[in-house]
Amino acid sequence: MQDNYAPPLIMGNEKADLLSKIQPTLIVDLIEHSLLNEVFKNGQWVKADWVKDGKDHSFTKLGAWEIKTLMLPVSSQNVSLSNLKDAEIRARALSIAKTNQERCLRNWKEYGIRSPDQLALAHELVFSNSFITMKQPQNEGIRNLLKNVMTAEILPEQEDVGLKNLFRFKK
Repeated sequence: MQDNYAPPLIMGNEKADLLSKIQPTLIVDLIEHSLLNEVFKNGQWVKADWVKDGKDHSFTKLGAWEIKTLMLPVSSQNVSLSNLKDAEIRARALSIAKTNQERCLRNWKEYGIRSPDQLALAHELVFSNSFITMKQPQNEGIRNLLKNVMTAEILPEQEDVGLKNLFRFKK
């Protein structure tokens, strides 16, 4: 009697590809360019056309960078795969937004802040991005998707996945 064992549990290409597509930092980069009033045109970031009318409400590179840096810890793959509770999410998002407000007020000249509208924009961008990024993995949606991909790679031909299918024996 020969024994056939279940295949080893390894991360397949499909799961690795899916993980590589979870990139919450991309939105943080987009927010940074938005704060600088830049648009992506012909393969590069350039000042938006509407800025030329003399009403430049852009943040400085320092301001946009520091606001971006404040959001990065919650805009990561780790957070995308976490399972934070609602109270934890709300408290953390509020704390990040409060820190952003304090920094913007303390460094308003260095950040290029010339109006209350810029403060409101920075607050909304930071709070919304932080809150939504942490809220997204609730109920383990992404984690379950990754588990399903892993299960499909390990046992692709089996319909009934259970303990009886983990080991197969030849007669």
